[in-house]
Amino acid sequence: MFNYAIRRIVTTIPVLFGISILVFLTLRVSSGDPAAILGGDAVTPEQIAAIRQQLGLGEPLWKQYLAWLSGALRGDFGVSYYYKMPVTQLILSRVEPTIVLAFLTLAISVMIAIPLGTAAAYRAGSVADNLSTAVAVMGFSVPVFVVGYALIGLFSIKLGLTPVQGYQRLSNGISGTLSSTVLPAIALSTVYIGLLTRITRASVLEVLNADYVRTAKAKGLLPFPITTKHVLRNAAAPIVTVIAMGLASLISGVVVTESVFNIPGLGRLMVDAVLARDYPTVQAIILIFTVFYIVINLLADISYGILDPRVNT
Repeated sequence: MFNYAIRRIVTTIPVLFGISILVFLTLRVSSGDPAAILGGDAVTPEQIAAIRQQLGLGEPLWKQYLAWLSGALRGDFGVSYYYKMPVTQLILSRVEPTIVLAFLTLAISVMIAIPLGTAAAYRAGSVADNLSTAVAVMGFSVPVFVVGYALIGLFSIKLGLTPVQGYQRLSNGISGTLSSTVLPAIALSTVYIGLLTRITRASVLEVLNADYVRTAKAKGLLPFPITTKHVLRNAAAPIVTVIAMGLASLISGVVVTESVFNIPGLGRLMVDAVLARDYPTVQAIILIFTVFYIVINLLADISYGILDPRVNT
């Protein structure tokens, strides 16, 4: 198990290195000059040249990359062009809403999708199964921002149960945080619930037809122990994969959701930084999202070895 985990960790190093190069070069060759944007409409060519020199944009690309990479390895992503503050400090001030939103979305999705998918598998072909399929298709079909605006119109504007927009930090009380993030989390979880429900149903249905499950039923074991000890454990590998991939893909959904609900998280910061051509901020956020994605998938791979020892070979 330990050797398997080490091999998986080692394979992520060149992936991170390659992604850092792609992120750096993609932003540099994109249209728009951050010096001109920062200078404003009345800036002169001489002032643009001075700003570029101050930002270090006149250096060769390889020197800019090495300087950025060496700082990133130390946790120093430079100074934001637009916000005029250290990028690390800027990200730390915005990371809480994104983390709360992502894990609340995950909790809602898992609590709904796994029981729904399991029940659909036990009642394959029934009304419950057809209902779960309808929920999954609806989750796949409706865009997140449409669900978000519909939830705002119903629960915030019409019923007045939750804030329309914004975010209340945990330091001000968990009840305020939950009230400001529950609608974004529900909107963001729609696609995730649909996907996880269908995967859970397929995995559980396959295991239910296995010989050892029929043997357990023949021995007179109750349905709950059969489900928890035999069915879900052996169906867990694909479910864990979807949970891991879904958690990682929540990052892209966070960008849209935070914009709809005006939540000051990393997704909203990403949009603002892209529009402002704020290279250091965009690079840092993309790198952090990438590391998060890789770590989640690494943990999922390692969990396979726990669930199925044959994976270690």
